[in-house]
Amino acid sequence: MSFLGRLLRKAAATMLGTGLALGAFAMGQKPAMAGDPEPIKIGSFLAVTGPASFLGDPELKTLQLYIEKINKEGGVLGRPLKLIHYDSQHLAKKAVTFTRRLIEQDKVDLIIGGSTTGTTMAVIKLVERAEIPFISLAGASIIIDPVKKWVFKTPHTDRLAVRKIYADMKKRGLTKIGLLSGSGGFDKSCAGNARKLAKEFGITIVADETHGKGDTDMTPQLTRIKNTPGVQAFLYCGFGAPTSIVAKNFKQLGMTIPHYQSHGSASMKFIKGAEGGAEGVRLPVAALLVAEQLPDDNPQKKVALAYKKAYESRYHDAVSTFGGHAYDALMIAVNAIKRAGTTDKAKVRDAIEQTKNYIGADGIYNMSPTDHLGLDEKSFVMVEVRNGTWKLLK
Repeated sequence: MSFLGRLLRKAAATMLGTGLALGAFAMGQKPAMAGDPEPIKIGSFLAVTGPASFLGDPELKTLQLYIEKINKEGGVLGRPLKLIHYDSQHLAKKAVTFTRRLIEQDKVDLIIGGSTTGTTMAVIKLVERAEIPFISLAGASIIIDPVKKWVFKTPHTDRLAVRKIYADMKKRGLTKIGLLSGSGGFDKSCAGNARKLAKEFGITIVADETHGKGDTDMTPQLTRIKNTPGVQAFLYCGFGAPTSIVAKNFKQLGMTIPHYQSHGSASMKFIKGAEGGAEGVRLPVAALLVAEQLPDDNPQKKVALAYKKAYESRYHDAVSTFGGHAYDALMIAVNAIKRAGTTDKAKVRDAIEQTKNYIGADGIYNMSPTDHLGLDEKSFVMVEVRNGTWKLLK
């Protein structure tokens, strides 16, 4: 090789090394130094952009905030945590691609992710086959019922949500309801549980409507429910933009029957997007959403307020229960690694399953070989939208 060729090759190598170093700093990662302890790799795929971004955005921000905090405090088992994240955009195909990459290329120690039921269910076979602990942030009961050895979740299930809603309806003497649901995985699961549990609570579904993916007007379905003889209350099973559209259309039609939605609507984006239509809507939520209104003897109050303060101080945005799901998932994982004393996947899985009396933002978790959620109805509270915010119902 000529002198000029050797010079150009050396310059190119120098530029490449500089580029890699800059990339590491740009991603917020400290370049590895000789003798540094091996990081504990937390893999994640979340819907940070796209139609479910109101879920994935606060989830990612929460993971970034608390991994940074944990590392400043010395890490876990003397090792730093390293977050490796991909944006699934609420697309099952991307979720599968990224999960495979996390397992096979990034060699992560565990996975926290799946903002939605659809993306979560799409990767379950992969994580089960790879035998890697996976904590989902999605809502449907089908994720952990039946129990899957390597799969856990932190949000309350749609089944718990329906039970809480039906108990409130029963207390108010509401027995004939109209049901509307979307076409997504969570929507279908929620509606399915609404049908299954109705008889137990003495409730009859007198109208049962659905809407398609991407629909921007639910007036026809709501009109049919409104005109159904004897209908006393309305329940919507869904999440994302449709929750606000339903509430807006409900108001535009002048419907006055009690309006219920699930915890899939537990975000200020729902209230703001409904443009006044959310007033009076009741839904079950994690106590985090009304932390200040909790009685002082509630064990969750201190935890929820601390998370709320940290998140809102950092991001200058209202806290949502979705970020709380990520907080609980990360803390359950970290506590499991500490108790296991290792990142051995089987031992960490066992430790997650043995989680007892963990007080989190979503509730008090008690997992077991037959329960990979560990929450009950008592960790849910009912709220009503009043004056553009959440009011805790006693």
